Amino acid sequence: MSGLAAVLAGRHAPGVHRWSSALDVADVREAVEHASWSFGYVDGVGLDTTPAVLRGIGDALAFGGHYGANLDALNDCLRDRGGPTVLLWDAWGAFARTEPERFAVVVDVLRDRDGDEPPLQVLLRGPGPDGVVPLLD
Repeated sequence: MSGLAAVLAGRHAPGVHRWSSALDVADVREAVEHASWSFGYVDGVGLDTTPAVLRGIGDALAFGGHYGANLDALNDCLRDRGGPTVLLWDAWGAFARTEPERFAVVVDVLRDRDGDEPPLQVLLRGPGPDGVVPLLD
């Protein structure tokens, strides 16, 4: 958990990273919430289209009924978060392979946060295309 611990302690820049960890989702949630960060979880199994992924992210971060499940709405809702957030996204590889260009755009929206916004760390866990995002650990 060293990479996650560094993020939660403010020693690693937030962003979108691959994370190779076998920790149970509940254990990750506990560590994140213990550090007073918010936690969201996307089970990416079966989420291989942009609309499905955007709905999954919106559900994971509890954006609510006002979330339009499009890229502009994702950006707006991410900007309105109340504090630092970790989003754990398992099984991201199917979307990255099925829609590589759209995956890159979603990653850009998740990564490109303004300096005055609370930190957002997205952890992509599981197999996927190499070289699309840096490794956390």
